Amino acid sequence: MPSPLENDLKRLDHIATFMDSAFRIPGTQVRIGWDPLIGLIPGIGDTFSLLVLFYFLAVGWRHGVAKRVLLLMVGRHLMDALLGSVPVAGDLFDVFYRANEKNLHSIREALAQKAESPKLVS
Repeated sequence: MPSPLENDLKRLDHIATFMDSAFRIPGTQVRIGWDPLIGLIPGIGDTFSLLVLFYFLAVGWRHGVAKRVLLLMVGRHLMDALLGSVPVAGDLFDVFYRANEKNLHSIREALAQKAESPKLVS
């Protein structure tokens, strides 16, 4: 039976794929997710992306990811939102930046480092 951590990471992986690379653009190797597509709808895209970020942050917090990593994830989201708001160029940025996949990678790295660090005995 998978652990709660394994279940959470699997769920985050599905969400990151859904948001950042769910489909391949025909005739290319470029993958696109729902994030840039939903982002075309004013207000709704930003709200949905923010909810996804909150979920990633909650999972990271629950499993003891360092605050600096969580802040880095917030910074990525802010950059994605700001640069993604530029007409045309922002839409292209949204396709290639993949903030959710980067945030998942940061969570995995932080958890791996946490698991490798020596435990202090008191």
